[in-house]
Amino acid sequence: MTTAPSTANLDLHLAPYAAHSTGTRGRVHAEAASSSRSEFQRDRDRVIHSTAFRRLEYKTQVFVNHEGDLFRTRLTHSLEVAQIARSIARNLRLNEDLVEAISLAHDLGHTPFGHAGQDALNGCMKNHGGFEHNLQSLLVVDELEERYGGFNGLNLTFETREGILKHCSRVNAAALGELGRRFLEGTQPSLEAQLANLADEIAYNNHDIDDGLRSGLLTLEQLDEVPMWGRHRAEVAAAFPGINGRRAINETVRRMINTLIVDLIETTGRNIAAANPKSIDDVRSAGTLVSFSPKVHEEAQALKRFLFRHLYRHYLVMRMSAKAQRIITDLFGAFMQDPRLLPPQYQASGQGTDQPRLIAHYIAGMTDRYAIREHRRIFAVSESD
Repeated sequence: MTTAPSTANLDLHLAPYAAHSTGTRGRVHAEAASSSRSEFQRDRDRVIHSTAFRRLEYKTQVFVNHEGDLFRTRLTHSLEVAQIARSIARNLRLNEDLVEAISLAHDLGHTPFGHAGQDALNGCMKNHGGFEHNLQSLLVVDELEERYGGFNGLNLTFETREGILKHCSRVNAAALGELGRRFLEGTQPSLEAQLANLADEIAYNNHDIDDGLRSGLLTLEQLDEVPMWGRHRAEVAAAFPGINGRRAINETVRRMINTLIVDLIETTGRNIAAANPKSIDDVRSAGTLVSFSPKVHEEAQALKRFLFRHLYRHYLVMRMSAKAQRIITDLFGAFMQDPRLLPPQYQASGQGTDQPRLIAHYIAGMTDRYAIREHRRIFAVSESD
């Protein structure tokens, strides 16, 4: 008969400045420790089994879900971020379970239709406190998930919640107590949180290239003006004469991701050595330690600028974004005008209940196709209705 490994042993390989599960700041609601899983493993598992995580399968990055089966969704993106982040964390002796939990949870609060939906919902909520998708992700794990009898949300650890909240306005930060203090004081989160943030950037920049080429909205000739792409594409052509098509694209993207990962590991390693943190508290009081080298950072920024001009502002993407924003705006307006159109759990039930925020929760939780169907149910008139 075998026995489960002690959870205390799971931290033995970690650097002293990593986030140790045995040193967590804990959960809002006290729970007995697990005999077989660390606190951050439990966080990861809770995220994966959440309703909001499953919905990511039908929420988009750039392309709306019904436009094709091969484009990335928020779910596949989150899995790619987690894979990249774990690989880097292992090389830096950081906590892989924590960085995975953060990576898988970071988009739980995102609206349907990607950034177009977020911008539209923020506009609708302008006079009602606004809408921040990072804060919404935190609300999902703190309040909106309903899986446990004793509390709302998933009751994640402080460290996972800290990593989910990448950005936050000062007004909202002030209301979050200890969790929001770093946005007011200018201190840093854990190295795992910093790492998940850049792994997110590595993932979406490179898979947006892939999806852009697959859709036909980007061309190889356009991409050749991007230094990072041009250099790696030339390397691929030299290494594999005559290679073309999807194989050439995939090999180029693979090499770009590898370059970014290796540079991030090496640069961050040097930053850590220079700062010489002895604990996670030293990390919090230091400057940003997880970073690219200046050269690679500039190349990554050039890639982002290219994607903004040629993909995110492509007229076909803008058309779909305009439709998405109209759907969000129409739904919000209809629900505000007559809350009886909402499911009962989203109708304000008494004094002090924030009806606009309940509407924002409902809309933010929608998938792309559900939002389209809901818009059709409310605004379209047909014989079948």
